[in-house]
Amino acid sequence: MKIEHLKDNGADIAVVSSDEKLIVDVQSALDLAMTVRYETSANKIVIDKSTVCDVFFILSTGIAGEILQKFINYHVKITVYKRLVVG
Repeated sequence: MKIEHLKDNGADIAVVSSDEKLIVDVQSALDLAMTVRYETSANKIVIDKSTVCDVFFILSTGIAGEILQKFINYHVKITVYKRLVVG
């Protein structure tokens, strides 16, 4: 896992990248959030969709709701993006 620390208008932002899945359940999501906060003191996380398990995006499983509730409780904001491949 690689964490890049950015500052934008005074806000700390952590851009997290990895070749493996980082969020596979509630505990791994919470571990990621706390690792980012400890290493960068950022409470805003930007992460690639490929590092999040596919089950997260199936809303009927409830995993997304549980994970996002933890982030709300710990005052963490997360953005999941999908990298576009042109060509």
